[in-house]
Amino acid sequence: MIRCHKCGGRAVIHQRYSGMLLCRTHFEEDVHRKVRETLRKSGVFAQGAHIAIGLSGDMRSATLLYVLKNLFFQRRDIEFTAIVIDEEIEGERGILTNAVSLAERLEIPCIMKKLREAPKTAAAEIALENGGRSDCSFCAAMKRDLLRSAALDVRADALATGESLDDEADKVLWSCIKGDIEGLIGMGEHNGREVCARPAEIKPLRKVPEREIRLYARMNELYPADPVSCPPCPEADASRIEVKRNLDDFDSRHPGTKYSLLQCTERVGELQQRCDRRCDESPKRAKPLSEGIK
Repeated sequence: MIRCHKCGGRAVIHQRYSGMLLCRTHFEEDVHRKVRETLRKSGVFAQGAHIAIGLSGDMRSATLLYVLKNLFFQRRDIEFTAIVIDEEIEGERGILTNAVSLAERLEIPCIMKKLREAPKTAAAEIALENGGRSDCSFCAAMKRDLLRSAALDVRADALATGESLDDEADKVLWSCIKGDIEGLIGMGEHNGREVCARPAEIKPLRKVPEREIRLYARMNELYPADPVSCPPCPEADASRIEVKRNLDDFDSRHPGTKYSLLQCTERVGELQQRCDRRCDESPKRAKPLSEGIK
């Protein structure tokens, strides 16, 4: 029997990036630790708060809902509301049912919104940038706008979504390939937008690998053993899929790569904040245009 490095019990996972073998108890504690670290930096839970949680019915959002409920179940000043988006796609009704059932099981209020109700502002901008072509970015923008709108409707202080370490690392690499420096700055934990904006946008699972989320969900029966499978999006960007596949392969051969990519965004965000503070402390007087004419 493979034993846990911390207690000698039966190990359920080998974290290749840390070299640790962990039993169920210590594995769940490790997941909770990563979530607490992320939440601590957000500052949202320092005082009482109302948190809206995007619940799609997949393992990531299910794990997010379960972890937050268990971490804060003793605090009476924390309130949760689950938001489920119905894309009205044939074959996905089972996924929505799973999401609503989980919210009921955890005694968390749940509201459902239809995707066609989403504000069109951000989605329209992306569509125009892509020459009017509908793709995954268009759909993602509509979902994000609808979640924000629903969070505002319930007067939530923060909107929590279930992006994993894999999702975040994939975005970092994709931004680097496109040369999107603004995108890198916006992804950092210290960019200030997530904390200052209302509702603040937080990603509590951003330091948890998807493999560990999958194991956590299975152990706590958060995701059906035979989940409803959805066909791949026909509008998915083939190059984006290739980047994700190559990153997964590289990380399997060099464990810890995805964490390094995430740390890159945090470092970029810190440098940006430092530059902003210096500019605020010693602003340079703008020269009149006439001074530059000889």
